[in-house]
Amino acid sequence: MSHPDYRLNLATPRGVSSVVGPYGVGVSPGDKKSKNKSTRGKKKSIFETYMSKEDVSEGLKRGMLIQGVLRINPKKFHEAFIPSPDGDRDIFIDGVVARNRALNGDLVAVRLLPEEQWKVIKPESGDKETEGAYEPESAEELCGSHVLQPSPKGCCDSPDVIIEAQFDDSDSEDGHGSTQNALLDGVKKLAVCVHEKGKEEAGAPATQDKSTSVAPDRRALPEKLLQRSAKVVYIVEKKHSRAAAGFLKLLADKNSELFRKYALFSPSDHRVPRIYVPLKDCPQDFVTQPQDYANTLFICRIVDWKEDSSFALGQLAKSLGQAGEIEPETEGILTEYGVDFSDFSSEVLECLPQGLPWTIPPEEFSKRRDLRKDCVFTIDPSTARDLDDALSCKPLADGSYEVGVHIADVSYFVPEGSELDKVAAERATSVYLVQKVVPMLPRLLCEELCSLNPMTDKLTFSVIWVLTPEGKILSEWFGRTIIHSCTKLSYDHAQRIIESPTRTVPETTLPPISPEHTIEEVHQAILTLHRIAQELRKQRFLDGALRLDQLKLAFTLDHKTGLPQGCHIYEYRDSNKLVEEFMLLANMAVAHKIHRAFPKQALLRRHPPPQTKMLSDLEEFCDQMGLPVDFSSAGALNKSLTKLFGDDKYSLARKEVLTNMCSRPMQMALYFCSGVLEDREQFQHYALNVPLYTHFTSPIRRFADIIVHRLLATALGYRELPDMEPSVLQKQADHCNDRRMASSRVQELSTGLFFAIMVKESGPLESEAVVLGVLSQAFDVLLLRYGVQKRVYCNALPLRSHHFQKAGKKPKLTLVWEPEDVEQEPVQQVITIFSLVEVVLQAEATALKYSAILRQPDPEGPLGPQEAACDKDREQQD
Repeated sequence: MSHPDYRLNLATPRGVSSVVGPYGVGVSPGDKKSKNKSTRGKKKSIFETYMSKEDVSEGLKRGMLIQGVLRINPKKFHEAFIPSPDGDRDIFIDGVVARNRALNGDLVAVRLLPEEQWKVIKPESGDKETEGAYEPESAEELCGSHVLQPSPKGCCDSPDVIIEAQFDDSDSEDGHGSTQNALLDGVKKLAVCVHEKGKEEAGAPATQDKSTSVAPDRRALPEKLLQRSAKVVYIVEKKHSRAAAGFLKLLADKNSELFRKYALFSPSDHRVPRIYVPLKDCPQDFVTQPQDYANTLFICRIVDWKEDSSFALGQLAKSLGQAGEIEPETEGILTEYGVDFSDFSSEVLECLPQGLPWTIPPEEFSKRRDLRKDCVFTIDPSTARDLDDALSCKPLADGSYEVGVHIADVSYFVPEGSELDKVAAERATSVYLVQKVVPMLPRLLCEELCSLNPMTDKLTFSVIWVLTPEGKILSEWFGRTIIHSCTKLSYDHAQRIIESPTRTVPETTLPPISPEHTIEEVHQAILTLHRIAQELRKQRFLDGALRLDQLKLAFTLDHKTGLPQGCHIYEYRDSNKLVEEFMLLANMAVAHKIHRAFPKQALLRRHPPPQTKMLSDLEEFCDQMGLPVDFSSAGALNKSLTKLFGDDKYSLARKEVLTNMCSRPMQMALYFCSGVLEDREQFQHYALNVPLYTHFTSPIRRFADIIVHRLLATALGYRELPDMEPSVLQKQADHCNDRRMASSRVQELSTGLFFAIMVKESGPLESEAVVLGVLSQAFDVLLLRYGVQKRVYCNALPLRSHHFQKAGKKPKLTLVWEPEDVEQEPVQQVITIFSLVEVVLQAEATALKYSAILRQPDPEGPLGPQEAACDKDREQQD
């Protein structure tokens, strides 16, 4: 088939589908007919030689190759996937050899294998085994703070931030875990067999995954039981940083030549290969005292990976410190994901205003609309120091309101082409960790000059509307402004005002307000904005928007030690929704403005529709579970989720599970240049259900917003249009997408780090949990108290037996508990999706590892009534 609008070449933006051509004619790396035949006197090649860039470009144009971002399963590192261009089931890449030295996140070109080499899916295997494990991706417009598919102010599979890779880290040198000599002569695939109790299923064959089997005649199999499989022929772009945190070990064979030259680096992330590092890079006493470094975390960078070696060659960058401690682990995470956390150079700092304290130059007052007398204020998290946005609202004589969104004019302080601009473009985003922020811009800008701190004059870029009380736009104005914020409110302050509509909140409970304005003035402005925001929100969802809110964890930290003292689920309240509605309104308004002015050079943000195969599988599952969910559009899905469940605890728990499931098929929202995509349908933002969208409201922490500010300034005649081809702008958009995804991932790993430390310091932790996935030997749960997902393994429980059944897509695991008293009858417990259970989290001996143990049900009431309640609920829905 041929779809010109979807055709990919090497410069096409990520997320736009490439053409699927005819069946590939490539042979597997281990095939007897492989071109990489061993010759006498030469090492046998394990990996195929990459195709040339020219051949790859031609192969993509002709549809003989497929391009996509590689995802490696964090729990089964030999499994990898790329998205199918037509939205069908992911394309499977089986083993390290077929992956051909590509790492997680790399943009790769693959060739489909002949159909007889495609993966055979057992009917009873779970869908997760054919979809790979998505890392969470950020799409704040879809899910607030986090989605399970890809924010400080306010991603696929379960977040790996909490579920660590479940593999034994033994001393085996041939791959990870207990891989047995899989890369010896004539190897056809890397085999994995893990023997650690409570991890992988006992008795798993060493040569193939349980969901894969060799059928005698694949022509007799239905198409849905085959998964297209491929091999990597070229790495289009090495997105992975090639850096990893991990541990040093001596090689096992002390008599080998290698032992005298190299040590073995074992990455904490099992998706990264083990690496030979020269002993000269290691601590001087490492060979004689290796035990002294058993718990020391190092950073290693891959420098080479040759075709004839099953191991990469690396360079030890630095020692981080002790594993399990916050700062070494944090630095490891930042380095692995390529986050630049170094101090800003003197060349960058020289770009900042030198004469401090800085004041607004007199000429700026003549170029800008002066709003310093207006009642303008900020609403942010209580700990925020980089205040991007402010709001204003004043009543007009005709009953309408003048409402303003005022955004820090960061582009004024970041001259285009300067060293500061280059560093900001490279960093692309601030990175928010639990304990600190890695800023995109120097702190002088983030926290002082640009930040809209109260009681000081600030340069801003504003969108000002005249709105009816119902939120209808009567007029719209864009321009550069000067504001003087009268107060800095937190979300708690604003919430208190919203909840006190008839009486003024006591002045002692609010931050200082400038003498030019009164507390009553601020009180009324917030109440009016809240009422209008409610109308805007109601209309957005009537117009077909979707929101998939998921549980987000927040921590309280000890001021002295920095260790987590406690945690809670972050509550998304009316004050958050107030700010969100006006930020969305501003972003949409600016998107239309810059696209009208520059149809081929606008930086916009699109959100592709969900992956069709995953969505159809979910629809089939919901039908079998008796859940009437309409997946026909974003609005229909939102309406279904809103109406489907009641307000009781069990209904809310089930809603969390279904929301989680609905997040998995969702794709990542992407920045793009309007001149690169010809099909206007692809501009659409699926979750918001709007034709045009962009990011304008957070330029302190997102470089994409700075670009949009510059485009808006040009559209308004403040400056000349920069000489930038659409392809150049698209390249910057791609980089912003990459860094945004990395930032989201780092944020989640930081949350996981702190939660793991809390389990160790404060555990065991108990929580009610709801089951969101059932396998033959284990099941996944969502802990409602913590918003954490974890896998519970049957062979870690005191069971007499367990039995797995699957009817269609409805799995059921029956547990028979060993009675605590010999005179008691064994308790039987049925685990299905939506089951409510009690789970205990307890720390393991290994740093940052913890396990989930199911609490044995009371013999008097073995959770049977819950199944009855589930059925009764379904009857009411029917």
